[in-house]
Amino acid sequence: MKVLLPALLMITVIGAASAQTTGQSSASDHPIYLNPKDMKWDRIVPELGAGSPEITILHVDQKTGATKLMIRVPQNFHVPKHWHTANETHTVVSGTFIMAHDGNREELGAGSFNYVPSKLIHEAWTKPDEGTLLLITVDGPWDVNWVEGPPKGPSN
Repeated sequence: MKVLLPALLMITVIGAASAQTTGQSSASDHPIYLNPKDMKWDRIVPELGAGSPEITILHVDQKTGATKLMIRVPQNFHVPKHWHTANETHTVVSGTFIMAHDGNREELGAGSFNYVPSKLIHEAWTKPDEGTLLLITVDGPWDVNWVEGPPKGPSN
C-alpha cells in the first residue's frame, strides 16, 4: 500500500537535490564537493518535528536517477516496513542500525555495509541511546513505499 508521504518525500528529495547543486551541473561528468556545512537537511516526516529522521541528497544522476543520499535517524527510532523501487545500499557512518527482512535481523555498526534488492520489504531500528548516520545509494530514483504507514516516532 502506497501512501501520500512518498510523493511528498520525492518533492522534498527533488527540491533538496536542486538546492544542493545550484550553480553546478548535476550531470555525472562533473565533480561535486559538499562539506557538511553546505548540506541541506530536510525532515522526512515533518509532523514528528525534531524527532523526525532527516535526509540530505548528495547527488542524482540525471540520466539514470541513481541517487546518493544521507539520512540521520534519531535514537530509539523504528523505521517501519517499507520497500524501494531501486536496489539500495546502506553504509553506517556512525551509530548502530538494526535491519530486518524475511525473519532475518542484523545489527550493523559504524563502517558496516548492506545491500537490499529492489522491492524487498524491510524495516529498521536505532538503539535507545544512539542515533545513526547512514550513507545510502540507490541505482535508480529513490522512493519509499510504506507497507503499513509511515514512521510514528520513537520506538516503544
